[in-house]
Amino acid sequence: MHERGAKGAPVNGRLVYVVGPSGAGKDSVIDWLRQRLPQDARVHFARRTITRPVQPEGEQHDSVDVAAFMRLREAGAFAMQWEANALHYGIARAELAPRGDGKTVVVNGSRAYLPEAVRLFPELVVAHITADAQTLRSRLLARRRETAQMVDARVRRALDFQLPPGMAAIEVRNDATLAHAGAQLQQALKAWKCL
Repeated sequence: MHERGAKGAPVNGRLVYVVGPSGAGKDSVIDWLRQRLPQDARVHFARRTITRPVQPEGEQHDSVDVAAFMRLREAGAFAMQWEANALHYGIARAELAPRGDGKTVVVNGSRAYLPEAVRLFPELVVAHITADAQTLRSRLLARRRETAQMVDARVRRALDFQLPPGMAAIEVRNDATLAHAGAQLQQALKAWKCL
């Protein structure tokens, strides 16, 4: 069964669901790709709705309080929604609409929500951005947000994570330079005909 867009036409654009552990530089790699695509690229980067304030240097998202998020969820506004680190995240249905025009939509997702995302959108392509344990640990410690024990637990979870078998997946290593990781993602998405 084909998903259909707002005008009833079959959806033919790709859906790229990007995941990665804290410290892997997922947001940075996505931003690198966004900045290097031509203006007329047939790619839409889905804007997230999150229950946290917008930070000047952080991800630009739609900021709502928990009550507003719950109202949106109950109204069916989200195509995807999950909770992580005591925050609620949503991808509005309108953010996936460009697929109806043949555009690739890139979603900054959650590893924990991945099985549900695959259930809802079995045709999605997963881009898993990761790094080696030492790189993850040093980046997380440099943030000074968590204790060393908490950081070690995060790194263990990252190393234990496995993509479900049989899934269309891209793995990007962000152990070296951001440009190297971004180029890996760009080349892989081209190979999957997502760009």
